[in-house]
Amino acid sequence: MVEPSPGKGLGVFAAHILETGSIIMREAPVITIKPPKHAPGSAYPLPIISELVHAEYDRLSEAKKHDVLDLTYSVLPSDIRRYGDNLDILGLIFRNNAYDTGSEIGLFPKIARINHSCRPNAAYYWNDKLKRRFVYATREIEEGEEIFVSFISLLIPREERQKKLARYGFTCTCPACSQHPVDLHHSDKSRVDIEQAIRAFSAQMNLTTPTHPSAIRKARKNADSSLQLASLVEKEGLADYYAQAYRIAAISHARVGDWEKATVWANEGYKRRVMEDAESPWTMEMHELTRRFIENWEAELKG
Repeated sequence: MVEPSPGKGLGVFAAHILETGSIIMREAPVITIKPPKHAPGSAYPLPIISELVHAEYDRLSEAKKHDVLDLTYSVLPSDIRRYGDNLDILGLIFRNNAYDTGSEIGLFPKIARINHSCRPNAAYYWNDKLKRRFVYATREIEEGEEIFVSFISLLIPREERQKKLARYGFTCTCPACSQHPVDLHHSDKSRVDIEQAIRAFSAQMNLTTPTHPSAIRKARKNADSSLQLASLVEKEGLADYYAQAYRIAAISHARVGDWEKATVWANEGYKRRVMEDAESPWTMEMHELTRRFIENWEAELKG
């Protein structure tokens, strides 16, 4: 349900208890456009976005037009300097509220009502087969609790997050950003450590069993480090990264022949991927890894 959210305008709140993995919303875009060409690292040119959006907007029913125009938007100082009186409200609304939909960009008026948090309780994915964006609970959400997703990457310190969020026209005051300075320092460090660990592990995500003594020692150390990574991600409440961390833990333990832990973590990763999209390639991968690790574990138990 959409209700006033303190300091945020409107927000989406749970009408009843939502279990982990529950689908909160599924919505088709009312407007989709092909991303225009732009220089790498730069924003899409607003005048071109506006032109493309207007062409699609004109085809909407009056009710859907109202839903679009009712969405919030922000005007940045750089917009005023660059475009002056030529600023277009539709373009600004689309820029602030649209999501990627595979090869296109789409506007979802209902989902756009969900506010941001740097420690969200929900996440989303695009189902290309159904042409719908799904929002699901990443943990249990209490009745009346506001639902939050993340608009940005969360593996950066608060200062960097605030810079990225500035283009949406607000300063984030979520629990992760409003912590005591000491706790905030630890949180910022944890997020940077998580990002660095995921990047470091990426080159080792294969099922090749090491044979050289030094490689075996390194693999065992990595298995221990993968547990620390999973624990750190959970402690920070970064559910968007659970599946990734669990996959790392599963493969790291498979590489040292610890099939019990490899199976447990692969299954945890599989359960998270199912929540995201039961038919995605990532879900199928985790299903296959779980199956293989169970077979190896059973063979080990049989001697």
